[in-house]
Amino acid sequence: MRSRNLLTRFLAATSALFVLAACGNAPASPLADQAADAPPRPPGAAKPNVVVVLTDDLSSDLVRYLPEVQRMQRQGADFPQYSVTDSLCCPSRSSLLSGKYPHNTGVFTNSGADGGFHKFHETGGERSTIGTQLQGAGYQTAFMGKYMNGYRPDGTVDGTPNYVPPGWNTWAVAGDGYKQYDYQLNENGQVVDHGHAPHDYLTDVLNRKGTDFIRSNAAANRPFYLQLNTFSPHGPSTPAPRHEGLFPGLTAPRGPAFNEADMSDKPGWLRGMPPLDQKQQAKIDEQYRLRAQSIQSINDMLADIRDTLQQTGQADNTYVVFSSDNGFHMGEHRLRNGKQTAFQTDVVVPLTITGPGVPAGSRPGAQVENIDLRPTFAELAGAPTPPDVDGRSFAAQLHGRQSPWRTASLVEHHGPNHAPRDPDRQKRRQGNPPTYYAIRTPEGTYVEYDNGDREYYDKRSDPDQLNNTYSNLSEQQRNSLHAALTDLRRCRGAAECFEAGRPA
Repeated sequence: MRSRNLLTRFLAATSALFVLAACGNAPASPLADQAADAPPRPPGAAKPNVVVVLTDDLSSDLVRYLPEVQRMQRQGADFPQYSVTDSLCCPSRSSLLSGKYPHNTGVFTNSGADGGFHKFHETGGERSTIGTQLQGAGYQTAFMGKYMNGYRPDGTVDGTPNYVPPGWNTWAVAGDGYKQYDYQLNENGQVVDHGHAPHDYLTDVLNRKGTDFIRSNAAANRPFYLQLNTFSPHGPSTPAPRHEGLFPGLTAPRGPAFNEADMSDKPGWLRGMPPLDQKQQAKIDEQYRLRAQSIQSINDMLADIRDTLQQTGQADNTYVVFSSDNGFHMGEHRLRNGKQTAFQTDVVVPLTITGPGVPAGSRPGAQVENIDLRPTFAELAGAPTPPDVDGRSFAAQLHGRQSPWRTASLVEHHGPNHAPRDPDRQKRRQGNPPTYYAIRTPEGTYVEYDNGDREYYDKRSDPDQLNNTYSNLSEQQRNSLHAALTDLRRCRGAAECFEAGRPA
């Protein structure tokens, strides 16, 4: 891997102008009127490849330190309203792989009876994923990096040692890879130990394996799907040796929600949170610097992946996707570093895509969710999606065309999280909310907690979600929001969930 002058690349990227080409939603029309969304391919044309780089806990405010993602935004489509079904690892990843909401995967947490790898496996989630679907359509499929909490590279599942899930031709997955060193990697059923040498740095290992996968399949003229899941910037946010010490003096953003002044309107779990003191704020700044440093190896990975596609002649026939499993708050609403809330810092994450037919600099306004990635990739590949998948292809929006779309996105979360070994277990100051369900609409965010608390934030007048105005809503507005949320919580399958996502 060649070295890069990161500071030069960063300054060059941040000084470039973004070309904005807004793609609005079309007027409502029946689901049956949906046209083929993927661009037509000439007879005999090669199927497009798909490469997904999925990060861990990457918040939108870190994109400014990823010049390669900024380059992708200029060259492709950026989805500012993209959100996840839960701001937590396993529920989000289960939704991405299966195309289903948590209430249909059964995965609401990272462990226990309602979460983790074992829940996804026990409920049959692995039997129908984007991997099995594209593998069945003739693709070479690869999954590398982080899978789900509870998966062990050397684990025995259903009597099979060193278990590898179905649907993947190439499997290179770590268990506890958060520190980037001293981990095990399950490579197609063989467990390989990695130590603490610079060449063991996990993101770089995945980079090398990903580019090798591209080269081998390009040489064999085989279509491929590659999903690269990094453990960064999840804590402890270990940077590669070459990136240690970057961004000296960098501090976390201090927007209007940082150390929020008035918390009297917040739900009970958050209302009594004391202000952050100077020591806590300094710790947040330190962690933010580490996060910015740790993602530079991801930037290198993206650049190397895209360079390899160019060198192998696959660049013009490959969709490259960048995103995160969830966002992250750092000081907003008086919370220290964490996730799991329904605030936009946690559920709205980057989604940037380049590829054939994607208009440069476009910013589609559709409320896309992670359940929509599987059907979109399948449509691009010409593979039919099972009707029990809850998501819907947004290939039309990706290619700059208007198409009916949902106006309400669902978030589902079970809590509070007290699992002792969960790397995402959070203390009260980090944010550890009780069970809640929420919907995001163009107008605002509505949250229902199981304990009876309610929240509503008007997106148009209060984009930073400072003022909970639920008490100001009329009875009719409250009933309409509750009904819309209830319909989405109960929906099953693409047709039903799409209609539930378009409340009157």
